[in-house]
Amino acid sequence: MNRDSLKREITRFEEGTKSSLQDLIAIEKRIRVAVNGKEVLSLYCTPVMVKELVVGMFMTEGIIEGSWCIDRINVSYGEDVLVDIPADGSVATDDAVITSGCIGGITFPKRLKIERATDNFRLGAKRLSDIFRKFQNASELYRATGCVHSAALSDGRDILCLAEDIGRHNAVDKIIGYAIIEGIPFEDKIMLASGRLSSEIVAKCARWQIPIVASRTSPTSLAVDIAERGGVTVAGFVRGSRFNIYSCPERIEVV
Repeated sequence: MNRDSLKREITRFEEGTKSSLQDLIAIEKRIRVAVNGKEVLSLYCTPVMVKELVVGMFMTEGIIEGSWCIDRINVSYGEDVLVDIPADGSVATDDAVITSGCIGGITFPKRLKIERATDNFRLGAKRLSDIFRKFQNASELYRATGCVHSAALSDGRDILCLAEDIGRHNAVDKIIGYAIIEGIPFEDKIMLASGRLSSEIVAKCARWQIPIVASRTSPTSLAVDIAERGGVTVAGFVRGSRFNIYSCPERIEVV
């Protein structure tokens, strides 16, 4: 069963004519997340890489204070996607903030701890442009439906993981969750994103000390402030061989 898109009959108007055809539409579902059987939050997403999404969000935001086992997470698909996390720790969601964007994510700013990155990671400007081009060409669901965001993790040579979702924040959480589950370190990686770099997205990357974050569009002022505080290089408007660096430009070299 295809969980990311479905075919629907649509009516197309083009150059004075009307026709019916089948078109692909991205699927949107609600995820209801419970801890020890008690629902703690819900959100809407593209229902693929659900475990990665939940792990990325819960680990980044510190929603569970105490021990819990990723391998014991249960995911059930139906009208809603039900996720249950067995945990020994307590749950704190009282300072949740619905974040910016047409499909808002959820963040918990009071508990998001950011320490300044101290890596020596460097990347050539051409390599950044090349890997971003590879990232855009790999976004299959966007090309099929035109209505999702993409995020990916790269080591500067290859795309290590790619996720697509109706929400920008969800796509980034999926990538973070995938890296945590697979044991991929963050200190020499690049987060690639298709959409606007809001403060919440840059904060998620800074939390894990991902040294470079790059997007096809621009960051917000607060995102740049967070990037400078966390020592994160933010690149925006990555298009062809051109891009802008908004913080920590020393990581990008002209070679």
